[in-house]
Amino acid sequence: MPLLLVDLDNTLLDREGPFRAWGERFLAGIGAPPADIDWLLSVDADGLTDRWDVADAIRDRYALRIPSIDLVEELHDGVVANTRLDPLVACALRIADDAGWVPVVVTNGVVRQQEAKIRGTGLDRYVADWVISEEAGVSKPNPRIFALAAQRVRMPLRGAWVVGDSPEADIGGATAVGLPSVWLHRGRPWSDARFAPTRTVDGLIAAVAAVLAG
Repeated sequence: MPLLLVDLDNTLLDREGPFRAWGERFLAGIGAPPADIDWLLSVDADGLTDRWDVADAIRDRYALRIPSIDLVEELHDGVVANTRLDPLVACALRIADDAGWVPVVVTNGVVRQQEAKIRGTGLDRYVADWVISEEAGVSKPNPRIFALAAQRVRMPLRGAWVVGDSPEADIGGATAVGLPSVWLHRGRPWSDARFAPTRTVDGLIAAVAAVLAG
């Protein structure tokens, strides 16, 4: 029974859509121009920017008197509230499980938000366990977080595959630990000359199919 080490944001669960939905509502609420959503998305950098830095950037741009901690909490809660599990993703995980694979979530992020998304969407019913960088004390692409995921379910890393959308965190991490990988391209070309994914696909269903075929 090999491991399927799967990223969370924009792999198992859409993050881009929920963040945009929160951002549009927030900007409308403070009277900002609708076009400012493009600025907010660029600041967020697909979730790579620290939440506190996003909050500070919003406060500075709009001269808000809202404490940064309140903005961070609102951002966390807003994204979680808009996150849903795609039934096709649940189906793909069931197929992987039926084929003998053990899905484990490996994600960078804050425990409170990531765990709320996993449990709140019902994703926890389709995975064996999860490892979140804040709790683990180590982040992708560090190989240790993948080893911790294997330890969590008492399984060897040998034979595992890594699936994710981040070139650096997921595919770079898989390369560092010596595992094959599937990259969810999300309409982007591969541009990193240091390493490359074993397979490139457009979504989780295709990723699971690639792993089963591999």
